[in-house]
Formats: sequence, C-alpha cells, structure tokens
Amino acid sequence: MSVIHITKENFQEEVLRSDRPVLLDFWAPWCGPCRMVSPVVDAIAAERADIKVGKVNVDEEPELAGQFQVMSIPTLVVMKDGAVVHQAVGARPKSAILAML
Repeated sequence: MSVIHITKENFQEEVLRSDRPVLLDFWAPWCGPCRMVSPVVDAIAAERADIKVGKVNVDEEPELAGQFQVMSIPTLVVMKDGAVVHQAVGARPKSAILAML
C-alpha cells in the first residue's frame, strides 16, 4: 500500500473508519528528524498490507496536530478501531516503529 496524505477532510474515512490499524506520521518538510523517519514509514507502508499508513503535515493540518496534542515532531501514532493505542515522539528505527504495531 502507498502512504495516504491525511487531511481533516479525509481523516474520518481513512483513519477513524479504517478496518485496519493505522500508523500516522505527524511531520513537516522543514523537520530534519522527520526527513529521516519518512523513508522508513514509506517502506513500512510498502511492506505491510495489513495496516494503513498516513502522513499528516502539521503545517497544513494544525487542527489534527492539536487534536492529537502534537507538540514535537516527528510524532508517530498507532490507531485501532478509532482509538490511539500507541504514540511516540522523535525519530525511531524501523524495528521500534514495527514494535508499536
């Protein structure tokens, strides 16, 4: 699966109503650690058909960032059945991201 660009317009359908767990990557283009995590998140999306992977640009979607109380980026959030089950702040290796799932 490819990474989905999550916005407040598609959040309900793509995340809250998802029949699979969702990994959300809260990021911004100017964030160095975000640029380090991005290819890892892309690889997970390509490898794992059993989950949905979405990216939220905090500059474009401040309401979603506020809803998840994102104060630092990158922030990774795993949601299942519309609820947050894991949240981590900062760059993580692939193994740590996979362990969140």
